[in-house]
Amino acid sequence: MLGSLQLFIFLLKTSFTKSININNGSLNRELIYSKIINYLAGAHLLVEGHPYLPNASSVFKEMLMEVGVESTDEFFRDLPNQSFELCGIPTKPLDEPSVINEVKRILSKNKVYAKSFTGGGPWYHYVPSIIKYLISRGEFLTSYTPYQPEISQGVLQALFEFQSMICELYKMDVANASLYDLPTAIGEAALLSARVTGRRKFVIPAYLPNDRKNVILNYTYPMDIRLVEVPLSKDDGCPDLEYLKTVVDSETSGIYIETPTFFGTINANIKAFVEVAHDAGALAIVGADPLSLGLFRPPGEYDADIAVGDGQPLGIPPGAGGNTLGLMVCRDDPRIIRQLPGRIVGLTRSKDEGRRGYVLALSTREQHIRREKATSNICTNEALLAISAAIYIATMGRKGIARVAKKIMYNTQYVLDRLREFGISPLFKCLHFRDFAINVGDIERVNRALIQNEIMGGRDLEKEFGMAGVSLFAVTELHTKEDIDLFAKILATEGRTKGV
Repeated sequence: MLGSLQLFIFLLKTSFTKSININNGSLNRELIYSKIINYLAGAHLLVEGHPYLPNASSVFKEMLMEVGVESTDEFFRDLPNQSFELCGIPTKPLDEPSVINEVKRILSKNKVYAKSFTGGGPWYHYVPSIIKYLISRGEFLTSYTPYQPEISQGVLQALFEFQSMICELYKMDVANASLYDLPTAIGEAALLSARVTGRRKFVIPAYLPNDRKNVILNYTYPMDIRLVEVPLSKDDGCPDLEYLKTVVDSETSGIYIETPTFFGTINANIKAFVEVAHDAGALAIVGADPLSLGLFRPPGEYDADIAVGDGQPLGIPPGAGGNTLGLMVCRDDPRIIRQLPGRIVGLTRSKDEGRRGYVLALSTREQHIRREKATSNICTNEALLAISAAIYIATMGRKGIARVAKKIMYNTQYVLDRLREFGISPLFKCLHFRDFAINVGDIERVNRALIQNEIMGGRDLEKEFGMAGVSLFAVTELHTKEDIDLFAKILATEGRTKGV
């Protein structure tokens, strides 16, 4: 990301020259940083302690203290010095061709790898060309979440179709018009289960990635909802069912389970987990990858109360880790529907002529009406990405999604078979879909070897979970036989030659 960092600095140079009054780098670097950051924060306009204007100088010092540094120079100490070379700042704004050329020069320093085997998401899936064309239309690209729904019939219809397709995919009854991402969907489901049941204990699997667990904590902690983690089975990477039975009781509001799991393993006994929740009067929340539903049973067929998912595989390219799309769908239960977060687009007819129209249904649940009593504060949702997902599903169709799922499954089994030929086994001895964990030994060495072959390596689970030498990899429908053969050969040469 060196090029992107230098691009940011370059844009600062060209945009704020007169405002911050720096002449050819004559000031020391720390002072330059302070002026830039204070300018961006609007500190030169602020009155100390003003309740509505953040980041006054005292607040800025407090922020530095909070992260354990004394200056902006120390804050940036881990970054290459050449990234912050601010000498030679232009004395006047550059013309457009000069800016374009400089931006291209800086961006050329970035490395773009066509082959990614990084697991845990976001993933490189096929994105039909029609998606970018359609969502670039002004009616969609510039549309904000509709506050005057009668004016935004086109956007509302697109979101209604999105909801309908997600319901069909998950075989459930009601979907909202999107959430921010999978972690926020899980957090919202935890709050929903507490509101419906009046209980304050929510059960999750151990070894959820930090980006999910931290968001769930941010949702549940202020509401006095206690999180209980269930350890994983060493066989399939799924929560231990017998342990789950010991912690689910009359105080449990809901349990969250995934298939495929974060490790890519398939929970073959997920119906039993749902039954444990229902026997205790709790809600069963299932996290299911939308593409996997082209091959595996959807949550509605095994009586899940709520399903959530990451919609990024549905025609949304990865971009520096995001942005993505949170999916949430539930069964036809008035208690749950009334507590469903986010916007819901409904279909109705006008009273005078009976014309079909789209409206925001059950709006009294939402924060722009209910304020602090709202079911959630999700307001500016991922409407554009929801429309992208709707276009993807409509383009691929039922058979197309099934073919994609089968191709992913084939590639997953092929890469595991190739690795086994070299004596390398996955961490869990069960069926996998897309993601798989491997003990490669020296993670940094393996990833360096992959980078040298223009392949993005695995996600380091040693740093995240303390799993020594374990990386999380993934394959999608875009990987070729040649890609997988090269990947397996590098792991066999540079990594550990035995499983865990």
